[in-house]
Amino acid sequence: MLSRRNFMLAASTLAAPSILSCRAQGADWPVKPVRVVVPFTPGGSTDITARLVSNRLQEVWGQSVVVDNRPGAGGNIAADAVAHSDPDGYTIFIVGPGLATNQFLYPQLSFDPVRDFAPVTLLITQPNLMCVPNSSPAKSVQEFIAYCNANPGKVTYASSGNGTTLHLSGELFKRLAKVEMIHIPYRGGAPAINDLIPGRVDVIFDNMPSILPHAKAGSLRALAVTTKERVAVVPEIPTIAESGVPGFDVFSWFGFFVPAKTPEGVIAKINADTNAALVHPSVKSRFEELGATPKGSTPAELADFLKSEIDKWGPVIREAKIRVEN
Repeated sequence: MLSRRNFMLAASTLAAPSILSCRAQGADWPVKPVRVVVPFTPGGSTDITARLVSNRLQEVWGQSVVVDNRPGAGGNIAADAVAHSDPDGYTIFIVGPGLATNQFLYPQLSFDPVRDFAPVTLLITQPNLMCVPNSSPAKSVQEFIAYCNANPGKVTYASSGNGTTLHLSGELFKRLAKVEMIHIPYRGGAPAINDLIPGRVDVIFDNMPSILPHAKAGSLRALAVTTKERVAVVPEIPTIAESGVPGFDVFSWFGFFVPAKTPEGVIAKINADTNAALVHPSVKSRFEELGATPKGSTPAELADFLKSEIDKWGPVIREAKIRVEN
């Protein structure tokens, strides 16, 4: 027969794993600042998205949410840092199509884009906007095509890095419009825009949140959106497809990922709180003003979405023979 003392000891021993498991699974998480790693420079679309969501999560969690910009190598520097971080939920990676495309672009990666990350939630989707400097002679997509044909080998397009949708939009435009353009990769969207405005480069296919304010302010000329349908916030701007390049349809996306082996309970908490943040009026309305669509998802849905992006872009990159040296 168990004595009362021995019974209590046995009960506490049985209960301990449950308590520890509960804590490990996120009941008391977060108890310290959280870091959101951005693979590009401040001021670009990825950075804007990270800060909008992080500001709301900071209010909810009562802990600092620090945005950590780690640009370079098309997002691979940031991805490597996150992949090798402690799997405790305190390092979150905000990333987009590069997680799906870089495996086809670079000869070698120091991480596996699927096995080394755990999906949390899809954040937003957004069209890109084709913009030229005000000094450009092109006032439409067809005029820009004519400009390319009149200046073979001289026209440049800027991107926020190799493998981004800015880069792939430019490559797809070259193929479908049958024009020549030279790719100029930057370490983020902001420095690319800074060179576009004075005309140091000829065109950009930038994410809507970072480029639209410049177009609205009149510092750049918007020619078209990259999606197959027009965008509600700027219904007057035509699509590239309807402007004489049929079949053109590209959009950007961003999602939250964490290092693989992060406890499921922590992932569930980040997922729930982030999805709630995306529909909070202060966040949702701002994204919509910038032409982005807040989405939200389950981790499984984001995993499926990432696979669909890999299946979509892999053949395109291989066919176009796009390669980037490390």
